[in-house]
Amino acid sequence: MLARAAPPAAELLAQLPVAVLLVDPDGRVAQANAECEQMLNLSERQMVGQSVALLLPPLAGARREERTFAAFDVEIEVHRARLRVDLIEAAVVDHPGWRTVTLHHAAASRRLGVTAERAAAARSAVGAAAMLAHEIKNPLSGIRGAAQLIADGAEAGELTALIMSEVDRVAALIDRMEDFTDTRALALEPLNIYPLLAHAREVARAGFARGILFEERFDPSLPPALANRDALLQVMINLLKNAAAVLGDRGERRITLATAYRHGMSARAAHGGGRVPLPIEICVIDSGPGAPEDIAEHLFDPFVSSRPEGKGLGLALVDKLVRDMGGIVQYSREGEPHQTVFRILLPRAVQ
Repeated sequence: MLARAAPPAAELLAQLPVAVLLVDPDGRVAQANAECEQMLNLSERQMVGQSVALLLPPLAGARREERTFAAFDVEIEVHRARLRVDLIEAAVVDHPGWRTVTLHHAAASRRLGVTAERAAAARSAVGAAAMLAHEIKNPLSGIRGAAQLIADGAEAGELTALIMSEVDRVAALIDRMEDFTDTRALALEPLNIYPLLAHAREVARAGFARGILFEERFDPSLPPALANRDALLQVMINLLKNAAAVLGDRGERRITLATAYRHGMSARAAHGGGRVPLPIEICVIDSGPGAPEDIAEHLFDPFVSSRPEGKGLGLALVDKLVRDMGGIVQYSREGEPHQTVFRILLPRAVQ
């Protein structure tokens, strides 16, 4: 029954519409998906065991140091065929030494010569694709954690439902690969945020935040928010995963979820117009060290991270999704002793 509910990670990798190589700690290809086979015109069997630096020479001189490496519009030669590609190499979370390499055909317009502005836009599109590929790992973490709990003898009922829900979310994320940069507004609806917060908390507990204490400070009279359920769930899981990662093994490991109604909070509407009230507040609070001062103002930019193993993609997606819902997200250090606060402000649904 579990095999039907939760496809293996290898099967999901094979279905990704992006060319992906999995590289082992020795720098050799361990797995290649179908899209990669088609792009390089090599079978997975031919690639497995090869040095990735020989297969993809641009990676030969990369300084990895557990960070993302990216190269744009580079030429590679495979089976006497020359390709121009964009490639991104990134560490695999929780698996030291393992890395993924994603490949994309370099835009023909860049090969013919384009302005710096258009080249930057193309790189942003590659970054957006990498961002969604990164986000697929979050529900996979919850699926694996729930399956492990069942294997350890936990009651299967609720955990099986969680697995099915997260598999559906993987499918939805893959569907959004092609239109991630779509600027059309999300479908917003009145949303009771509390069931969603509970679901995000359980996903975290079953996977990346296992063993962390959760505290809730909720305003029971909070009215419905105007939001998109899937987008807000993705935002919450990203923020919880970020909080769990910075806590590490230090002292008391605690994450606080807080809500409040903030009178007078507002932001300027997109595309001009007046200010829009944003009274619905959701906070994710942790006792970690916070971001270094030199990057605190750029935390929501793509590829900016305070952690050596971080890719700088999760918070960039948080910012985009919150803005797509008409809200804002803020980072601050508050209280005594200082705590890290990620504050989401959303509009209230009109009743």
